[in-house]
Amino acid sequence: MNLELADFAVREGLNLGAGYVEARMESETGKGFLLKNGIPEVAGINFEEGLSVRFLKGKAMGFISTNELSKDAVSRLLRQGISRLHAANGINADVSFSVEKASTADYTVKQKTDIMDVSDGEKFNHLIQLYRNIKKAEPSLLTAHFSFSNRIREKLFVSSEGARIHAELPELSFFYLISVGRGSNTMQHMWQYGGSGGFELFHGWELEKKLASRVKALAKVLEEGKPLKPGSYDVVCGPEVTGLMSHESVGHPYEADRILGREAAQAGESFITPEMRGTRIGSEHVTVIDDPTMPGSYGFYLYDEEGVKAGPRTLIDRGIIGEFLHNRESAAQLGTRSNAAARASDYGKEPIIRMANTYVKPGSFSDDELFESIKQGVYVKSFMEWNIDDKRFNQKYVGAESYLIENGKITSPVRNPVLELTTPALWKSVDAVGKKPEFHAATCGKGEPMQGIPVFHGGPNIRLRNIRMK
Repeated sequence: MNLELADFAVREGLNLGAGYVEARMESETGKGFLLKNGIPEVAGINFEEGLSVRFLKGKAMGFISTNELSKDAVSRLLRQGISRLHAANGINADVSFSVEKASTADYTVKQKTDIMDVSDGEKFNHLIQLYRNIKKAEPSLLTAHFSFSNRIREKLFVSSEGARIHAELPELSFFYLISVGRGSNTMQHMWQYGGSGGFELFHGWELEKKLASRVKALAKVLEEGKPLKPGSYDVVCGPEVTGLMSHESVGHPYEADRILGREAAQAGESFITPEMRGTRIGSEHVTVIDDPTMPGSYGFYLYDEEGVKAGPRTLIDRGIIGEFLHNRESAAQLGTRSNAAARASDYGKEPIIRMANTYVKPGSFSDDELFESIKQGVYVKSFMEWNIDDKRFNQKYVGAESYLIENGKITSPVRNPVLELTTPALWKSVDAVGKKPEFHAATCGKGEPMQGIPVFHGGPNIRLRNIRMK
């Protein structure tokens, strides 16, 4: 990348009268592979490089982006963008940023096995062999779509306040969609693996073992599972479900732009208000954290897209509402500091408030202890589907691999059990949290235009008491 162009953009913006200027330059090289039922379908390569500039003039903010990487093009776009802010300053624009330390840093995520050193043929062969082994292990597998992608992003952030952050981030992702059949009944399941690092991550996921186990479990549910009798049950949620709950019912409603109403026409609003900080939302067993700095995580970064140093954010602290997720704009509006939640999917999108790696903090209970006191309950190990309202208050989760719990023991499979409850009811019902967390990758969508960004969500098994199910 021509890194000097970012410095030029900042100088040029100031010369044109902006009071604050930041430039983000990014290049991305990536590859993607798609396999359907053991047959290679698609292989592709992607390269993108571009620059975006955000600037404040008066009380208005502007944003431009381009892949025409010349000083003339950048200067022309800045002149156009800054001139338009004169009109914006007359229509009640009132944008300001929180005061933050201007950091300088240069960091790279290390790779044990460089993803670009592994040939396309080898990557396809891994996927083909994975399909063959799973199909052999469980003939009830009807269809399997596998997608694998890898990319390396080089990023530079510079600002007129003196911040300068350079980063190189390699990422991998594997996604599957499988369909299992028994007689006339079928079930589908989709899931994603991802992380920051080299190709060693792919081997560490143990996909053959995990997918074979998942297919066998779904086949057993189809063959032996019975509908759940509606009633009140004690429920143990597996890490996949725990993570989804933390992402959907805690992470999203704690995004300060949603709380302030900015996302109302796109992703929705939040039932949380600024005045609710410090009030109880869950039991004392519940602590939910969002931490971008987890090594190897899919949502990893050390500095956000506004140059703010990242660290763990405690969204719920022993049942009490803690931090919201902030960028510099929302932090200024609420009289606090940014906690580095500004992210963008690529150089051409404006940074907005996003999660990174959201999880329920592990507790002190062994798995045996979670189950042993349950006389009649349900173990929802994984989910088939879910939905949640625009304010993130009412929600429903439908189990995929699920079992009855009888007298402290996991017994027979259950077909499609449904939890339907509110966010406060969910987290206040938690009376025990397991010791062993798992973290799972996902691509979180938000914004207009849509920005899909890599995240983790996770946690351990958790126990919920007296939940209405059907």
